[in-house]
Amino acid sequence: MNTPPLDVLAIGAHPDDVELAAGGTMRLCAISGYRTGIIDLTRGELGSRGTPKLRAQEAQAAAEILGLCIRENLGLPDGNISRDASLHVVRALRRWRPRVVLTHPTQCRHPDHVHTATLVVEACYYSGLRKLVTRNASGEDQAPWRPQHVLHFAEVLPFEPTFVVDVSDTWSDRTRALSCYASQVHDPDYVAHEEEPETYISNPDFFQWIEARARTYGHAIGAKFGEPFIYRGAFGTKDLMALLAHETAFK
Repeated sequence: MNTPPLDVLAIGAHPDDVELAAGGTMRLCAISGYRTGIIDLTRGELGSRGTPKLRAQEAQAAAEILGLCIRENLGLPDGNISRDASLHVVRALRRWRPRVVLTHPTQCRHPDHVHTATLVVEACYYSGLRKLVTRNASGEDQAPWRPQHVLHFAEVLPFEPTFVVDVSDTWSDRTRALSCYASQVHDPDYVAHEEEPETYISNPDFFQWIEARARTYGHAIGAKFGEPFIYRGAFGTKDLMALLAHETAFK
């Protein structure tokens, strides 16, 4: 194993998905000294705006702002994310050996996001099976690996989070990273082609909604901006006070 493991790996269906939902958390982990990475499953070729080549350039620019150690694209077919792709994700998990995996919620308006959530959760389990054989790019057998924690970030549909990450200190970087996707989100300098319509996220009001959501969840924990997550399963502690070490005003 020549590649050092990641502490946090976020897996999204399309370039920009992670930035939209968990960019502040990814940046916060990076500046805290953790090794972080993002894997985009598809190139977003079915998107109404931009091209796969342009979106790849935008993703790389965003990765630099977030301070990622790695960013990969598995090149799965956009609009056709299925369980058949499980081994692709297993290989990636065994290569990067993340401790924590972030991915889409299980309920979302975009079918690709729902399918990605199912695919990632299942791959995280299968990745730990010793009798499931996968090989790396050099043809060598990969060792089993199962992440310790799987979390779902929030998107359009609201949910009751398990916890909220205070991203107040990284909100400006998060916004800059998201703004790298000029073909996708609102950018007054982006010249759209005639066949590129305004979309749900390219509308100028979308950034206001993103901020309103972050302020709402942040307010719940006494922070300016927050990113909510659902923890898959249950976690325990032998030290209650360490678990509750973060001070916040009771509301």
